[in-house]
Amino acid sequence: MTGTAKGRVAGKMAFITGGAQGLGEATALMMAREGAKVTLADINAKGAEEVAKRINAEVPGAAFAVELDVTQEEQWKHALAAANDAMGGINVLFNNAGIGGGTTVEDTDFETFKHVQAVDVDSVFLGCKHAISYMVPHAPGSIINTSSIAGLIAGHNMAAYNAAKAGVWLLSKSVALHCAKRGYRIRSNSIHPTFIDTPILDGMARGISRDELKEKLARQVPLGVVGDPDDVAYAVLFLASDESKFITGSEIKIDGGISAM
Repeated sequence: MTGTAKGRVAGKMAFITGGAQGLGEATALMMAREGAKVTLADINAKGAEEVAKRINAEVPGAAFAVELDVTQEEQWKHALAAANDAMGGINVLFNNAGIGGGTTVEDTDFETFKHVQAVDVDSVFLGCKHAISYMVPHAPGSIINTSSIAGLIAGHNMAAYNAAKAGVWLLSKSVALHCAKRGYRIRSNSIHPTFIDTPILDGMARGISRDELKEKLARQVPLGVVGDPDDVAYAVLFLASDESKFITGSEIKIDGGISAM
């Protein structure tokens, strides 16, 4: 697959948070191959720059990088302005940055709870709030927000994460209705992955090997496997493209069948 003016997202200009690794990296590469320009935003500025260089080696001139702490409103303003200048506009926003943290409601300290909300859901609010004005002149546009299957199905030991990802789910719907009512021609949807083979699994191993962890997690998935980053990237590609022009306020579950149980 190579970059082409006839790609599925040709002419799109995408701002992607959490772009230095994992789902953000995979999605940026896929979108660039399909004709989009992409700006990778990450608190890890060096990592985002390295990913942009790798993308540009394959699709020259397609990728840019900016530093962004997604919890900081002023940084959002500067990063979006820089991306707008670099790409000549913005019409896709992929709010992908996120973290886990905390356990049960009794065992999670308040600072951890607030930090998870700030990174996982406050960032989505800030991104939508400040990106929409850049997206309107370049409509049709698409906002894709990374929730989780944990935003739809609760766990006894995921109080902070459940709360944050559920917030992303309904915030995405509110943004969709707002944009529709204003006639902006900007859609907003959420994606809900389960276990995906990204660096986030490294923090879940707890004394077992990564392969053992993947086998353990796969047993919880009806399809019997952990997802690949491209499984998510293809869903984002679809939502970013005009193929999904009549889909807004919806959620896509990328969960190997977990939510069907």
